Amino acid sequence: MKIKPIAFDSFGARSMCTVVEIKDLKIIIDPSVALGPKRYGLPPHEIEIKRKEELWQRIKRETLDADIVVITHYHYDHHNPNEPEILAGKILLTKHPKSAINKSQMGRSAYFLQKLKELRNPPKIEFADSRKFQFENVQITFSKPVFHGTDSRLGYVLEVCIDDGRKSFVYTSDVEGATHEEQIAFIIESEPDVVFMDGPMTYQPRVFKTRHLEMSIKNVSRLIEKTNVGELILDHHLTRDLKWRDKIDQIFKKAREHGVKIKSAAEFGKIREDLLEARRKELYSKHQ
Repeated sequence: MKIKPIAFDSFGARSMCTVVEIKDLKIIIDPSVALGPKRYGLPPHEIEIKRKEELWQRIKRETLDADIVVITHYHYDHHNPNEPEILAGKILLTKHPKSAINKSQMGRSAYFLQKLKELRNPPKIEFADSRKFQFENVQITFSKPVFHGTDSRLGYVLEVCIDDGRKSFVYTSDVEGATHEEQIAFIIESEPDVVFMDGPMTYQPRVFKTRHLEMSIKNVSRLIEKTNVGELILDHHLTRDLKWRDKIDQIFKKAREHGVKIKSAAEFGKIREDLLEARRKELYSKHQ
């Protein structure tokens, strides 16, 4: 199993796009990228806009030769309705468009699925909530819908486990630190070797409160203690905070005790970490 982060917040734009390759099978998860519309009261800087386009071109290249596409929910940093043709002829495992979904994502999903149906060679669509799929020796297991974040306000997402019989990989989607039992339970039950996890939303303390961070630290620590995970990648909402490592120092301590490597997706991919959204104010001051 080869796991490749394609676009993440630590790469410079909002995304969790990931490729998993197992022999001749290529799976791409959440092939999209977006920018935060406002940060520090500022719109995206032109450097961010350029980075987003670079990442999108990479995502498109990776998607075009993928066999299976997974979409965990219908936010625009996880699906792109504007270029549906890149999904033509694929197997699409996606979040159910009407069950356990909020009004905003229900509208987005209907529009997206209609665009897919209009393609000359539409994808084979399977709604994946709580289901398992077998592709030769590879099993893809989906969680039941879990909160996007700390409650249902932003809807629900699917967590994903890919297992080839030798290695298990879990992609959490937008659990924002996994503050709820149902979010962390799926990860622990999957007994993963590698986890790509959406970390706590520490950059918005008015929304993601101290009690949420404490619960996230408790749950991620349980994950480290109760499984044999070797690498835990924390990114997405977490890496919109320049001081993200300081905010979760207790998790780093627990990881050191158990020999677990914690990295951003950029570190995992062996590229330079570039938190452009978190540096937006700096970008405007240095690059007018």
